[in-house]
Amino acid sequence: MTVETPGWVRDAVFYQIFPDRFASSPRVPKPGALEPWDAPPSNHGFKGGDLLGVAEHLDYLDELGVTALYLTPIFQSASNHRYHTYDYFHVDPLLGGDGALRELLDLAHERGMRVILDGVFNHTGRGFWPFHHILENGAASPYRDWFHLDPDVLSGRRDPLPYPPRDAPRGTWLGYQAWWSLPALPKLNTSHADVREYLLSVGEHWLRFGIDGWRLDVPSEIDDPPFWAAFRQRCRAVRPDAYLVGEIWETAPEWVAGDRFDALMNYPLAEAILGYVGGSRLDMAAVNGHHEYRRHLRPLDGPAFARRLVELLGVYDPDVVAVQLNLIGSHDAPRAQTVLGGDTAALRMATLLQCMLPGAPCIYYGDEIGLTGGNDPGCRGAFPWDPARWDGDLRAFVRSVLAFRAAEPALRHGATSAIGSAGAAMAIERRLDGARLVLALNPGDGATELDVALEGLGSGRLEPALSTESSGAMPDPIAIVDGRARVAIPSRSAIALRVAVDAA
Repeated sequence: MTVETPGWVRDAVFYQIFPDRFASSPRVPKPGALEPWDAPPSNHGFKGGDLLGVAEHLDYLDELGVTALYLTPIFQSASNHRYHTYDYFHVDPLLGGDGALRELLDLAHERGMRVILDGVFNHTGRGFWPFHHILENGAASPYRDWFHLDPDVLSGRRDPLPYPPRDAPRGTWLGYQAWWSLPALPKLNTSHADVREYLLSVGEHWLRFGIDGWRLDVPSEIDDPPFWAAFRQRCRAVRPDAYLVGEIWETAPEWVAGDRFDALMNYPLAEAILGYVGGSRLDMAAVNGHHEYRRHLRPLDGPAFARRLVELLGVYDPDVVAVQLNLIGSHDAPRAQTVLGGDTAALRMATLLQCMLPGAPCIYYGDEIGLTGGNDPGCRGAFPWDPARWDGDLRAFVRSVLAFRAAEPALRHGATSAIGSAGAAMAIERRLDGARLVLALNPGDGATELDVALEGLGSGRLEPALSTESSGAMPDPIAIVDGRARVAIPSRSAIALRVAVDAA
């Protein structure tokens, strides 16, 4: 099957926003008391961020170098994260309603920014109208087949139990299947024709409204490849360049073989990057407290990271690799700065590596100013809009990295290879036509020198272009002799270099 991915994603820099926590606009009235903006985030508290707040801060994102937004769910819901949808066809009024999304899309598109939304189609909230119909009418409801109801509920012998006692253990009988056995999240029966059509029409509706694609939540839990094939077909019929990216935490080439998604959230790469740049500084309490990180995230030296990188680049079609959503933080994991033990040097290395690899880098809101936070809800804190509370040097560095990526087509469209590794250090090369760029990294505690092999070159120079060193100091050009160079890398740092070839 032919793999066809949207070309615009290769050039994109995504910024993931948790709408309740990014920015609040006075133009969106709030119905009652809110959790204080600067208070630690809680599981159920609402901070009052909204979509007009996002629209009013597009200058900030534009100046940073962002070209695309990924918004976690925005549809009507009774939770701050809005993965408990009760109406898929309307934006939550606390976020400003449909009109706020209209304004955000129009202003973003005027700037050339794309916007993708989060689609939660495996499960709904208890307030979703067909489920509410079942709660009111039991087995007599014509919507009983929209969910996976227990036989006792279908027969009328028992009523469902959507609100068990708060101290009820996980697995308590509910009368219906729920995601992770959470009573608030009844699982949809996507094999039912009316449910399928409803969800497929949701995908079409918001693309017609003007969004640029979908991030699909827990798609592997809808164990129904024809559903996702139909979703792709219907979405692409509306928007041929719609970006469809799935939340799959493992390597899973079968999901991006041309019939379902364009790309996946690249958590395996994130885990490898964090393990490599973090090394002994990883906060293992934060790592072990996360359901996926505890299984996959571990310290890596240079050769181990190089092997893992080659593996991850090789498991997918190159056109998929070029549009993978490459993240180092998200709303579902402890923040990168926290995972890295508060080591800003490691975060700088991670960011430069993220942006020099193929795929679309995705910045989790606030990571660029050094926000910290553990597992949910700690990773979902409010964005502090007082610049005095930012790590300004880190933000300036992130901005410079994104500008560097935008200026170098080889970083967005070029081939990738590992060209050297030893001890803590490793190097990659990006190549496009005659342009060649090298990234050399050394997360180790001591300075080192790394031999790199530059295929097909005779003599020339490696000219420093960008460094993670906070001092801004740059080394002298490095000679290339017979296609090889020896790169000196200070401890806890990385450097990007351009290849300059001597005239024959």
